[in-house]
Amino acid sequence: MAEQHTPRSLIVTFYGAYGRTAEGPVAVSALIRLLGAAGVDAPSVRSSVSRLKRRGFLLPARAADGSAGYGLSEEARELLEDGDRRIYARPPAAGEEPAWLLATFTVPEQERHKRHLLRSRLARLGFGTVAPGLWIGPAHLEDETRHTLGRLGLTSYVELFRGSHLGFAPTAEAVARWWDLTSLAKQHEEFLDLHEPVLRSYQSGPAPTPEAAYRDYLLALDTWRRLPYADPGLPRDLLPSDWPGDRSAAVFGELHARLRDVGAGFTDL
Repeated sequence: MAEQHTPRSLIVTFYGAYGRTAEGPVAVSALIRLLGAAGVDAPSVRSSVSRLKRRGFLLPARAADGSAGYGLSEEARELLEDGDRRIYARPPAAGEEPAWLLATFTVPEQERHKRHLLRSRLARLGFGTVAPGLWIGPAHLEDETRHTLGRLGLTSYVELFRGSHLGFAPTAEAVARWWDLTSLAKQHEEFLDLHEPVLRSYQSGPAPTPEAAYRDYLLALDTWRRLPYADPGLPRDLLPSDWPGDRSAAVFGELHARLRDVGAGFTDL
C-alpha cells in the first residue's frame, strides 16, 4: 500500500517533532535538507512554506547563521501543544464507567458561517453525532474542547454537558451509531500495514542510523497524528473485541521510543 504524505503536512509534522526545539528559527536550507530526507523536493518545500506563512503558521526570521529561516507563530505553538496532549496520550483504561461530554449549539442565521465552523471543529476534535444538533465525545475531551472553542471565539454559541448514557439501547450499540467504527478500524489497520513492518525490522535488526530513525519517525508521526482525532479514545469496553486501535497505539508508542531521540541527531538543530 502506497502512503501519501503532502509536503505541507510533513513540514507541520517536522516542526511538531523537532523544529520547535531548535534554538531559533529553522533555516530554509535546513528545511530543504531535512524534508528531502523524507522524499520532498526543494520547490515543494519552498511553496509549502509560503502557504504556511500565509496561513500564519510560520513566521519569517533569520536563522542563527544569519540565513533566511522560519519560526513558529504563537498560534502554531498552541496548536502543536494541543496536539501533543492528543497524539501522545495513553489509551483509556478498560473497566472504567464511561462518562460523556455533550455539546449543543445555537448560531444566528446571519452568522451561519460559524455554524459550519463549529460542526467541523467538533468533528475534528473527535465528537460523534447522537442526533442533529447534539454531539458527543468522551468526557476527557472537556479541557481540550473548552480551550479550542475559546481560542476560536465560539463559546458563546455552545452549551456543554457531562453525564452518563442511561439507555435505552446498550451503550456499545449506541457508540457504533455515533461513530463510524468501520472507518476508524480501517484507518488503524492502514497505519499498521504501513508502519508495523518498520518496527519489526528494528526489533530484529541493527539499531537505526540517525537519518533512518529521523525519516521513519517523521513518516510514522505524519500518519499517526490524525488518528487520535478521528478515534478520540473511546472506552475500550464499548469497542469490538478485535479492535485494531490497541495495536496501532502500541506500535506508534514503540516507534516513538526507539526513533524520536535517535532521529534528533540527524536534524543538527
